[in-house]
Amino acid sequence: MTSDDRAFYYDHVLAGRSNAARKYLEDLMSVETYEWQSDFARKYVGIGREEGREEGIASSVLRILHKRDLSVSEDVRSRIESCDDIDTLNTWLDRALDATRAEDLFD
Repeated sequence: MTSDDRAFYYDHVLAGRSNAARKYLEDLMSVETYEWQSDFARKYVGIGREEGREEGIASSVLRILHKRDLSVSEDVRSRIESCDDIDTLNTWLDRALDATRAEDLFD
């Protein structure tokens, strides 16, 4: 299914509904609040969200270090990119704002 197909189906489902019904369906299907119905979706969508969040935080840490003109060795980059703990990544994100060296993130 392409994004064009999804848009077509979405439009088709909503086209004949009242404003109240459309709003209800849009709220129900919101990605942030939708409760996945199948075991498969609950497992794999949840995994994807966590992985995406981790990658996003790691990317932000590296971006801050870059914008602050701090040198980032391959060892530091690898450690940041391979981290899968949200709390640790958030700690490093906070530390990146004040660090004088990239290695200071890990102290």
